[in-house]
Amino acid sequence: MGSSRTPQQIPVVVLAGFLGSGKTTLLNHLLHRSGGSRIGAIVNDFGAIEIDAMAVAGALGDSTVSLGNGCLCCAVDASELDLYLDRLAAPAAGIDVIVIEASGLAEPQELVRMVLASEHPGIVYGGLVEVVDAAEFDDTRARHPEIDRHLALADLVVVNKLDRAPDADRVLGLVGSLTDRAAVVPATYGRIEPEFLFDCRPSRERIGQLSLDDLHEHGDDDHDHAGHLHTGYDSLSFVADLPMEPRGLMRFLDSRPEGLYRVKGYVDFGPHDTVNRYAVHAVGRFLRFYPEPWPPATARLTQLVLIGSGIDARALGKELEACKNDAPHADEHGMWGVLRYVQGPNGADLEDPPA
Repeated sequence: MGSSRTPQQIPVVVLAGFLGSGKTTLLNHLLHRSGGSRIGAIVNDFGAIEIDAMAVAGALGDSTVSLGNGCLCCAVDASELDLYLDRLAAPAAGIDVIVIEASGLAEPQELVRMVLASEHPGIVYGGLVEVVDAAEFDDTRARHPEIDRHLALADLVVVNKLDRAPDADRVLGLVGSLTDRAAVVPATYGRIEPEFLFDCRPSRERIGQLSLDDLHEHGDDDHDHAGHLHTGYDSLSFVADLPMEPRGLMRFLDSRPEGLYRVKGYVDFGPHDTVNRYAVHAVGRFLRFYPEPWPPATARLTQLVLIGSGIDARALGKELEACKNDAPHADEHGMWGVLRYVQGPNGADLEDPPA
């Protein structure tokens, strides 16, 4: 199964949440459970002493860009952000995913806007992850009513510190009611499955590089994952040897159900484009297609992986099966919906609607 993005493009994940929600703890967990993938981070503290950056610097080394003394959403514009992304997205850095850890007082919408407005050809939006402190959620919401708006924007919500919440089920239900189809994942100590956010690679793939997974294996034996209050993810692998009908697939993608966070893989549109297969990258409501020539001697298959929380994999599989079509001729306008989400040669979408 290949990646759902072009090799030159690195997903950029925005990690947000109010002060004390557990963003840095979650980032550190991802670093130790990266499955061999290399994570670059832009860490944005509020204040002159960069505590969060110090917390992750030992693991990331020179893969960290630290921005202290102010919120990232106020301190830089999209062009300035590109300067930081350029350092981390350089091929020599070998970065697989970039995480922007926002200040607890940052405005998530502005951070997302900057990533989407980036003109850097080497990155692609990887989603907004909002971290919530379950134990303090009611008080935080009373002090900061804007949290409702933040949750509505999120692609993935991590409800953290559930072990400290006396009414965890109520908090989970309330958070879920405030999101817009986002996957909602319960957690303690920021422990979520990294595959929600990025493709984990075998740790042995990088010969000669210090593996954080190795450090974790030898230095973290006191943690028994069987006792953690966190959930895994639900996934569906779909393979079709018949082409997909583009209108039907777009109806499926445009109506992605609540909890479906990622869609990745390759699509064969058969007679609608006999030259190219289409890599698809969807995270939350963001969607993009990348046409690329079929590799020689490659079976013309559609191969998709869907990842989410609480999704009905069997029902989704049936919906995808219904998108198959062996018609020998193409509908003249059938690909219009797909092409809306294809990036043009200048880096801009051919059409740029919200997904």
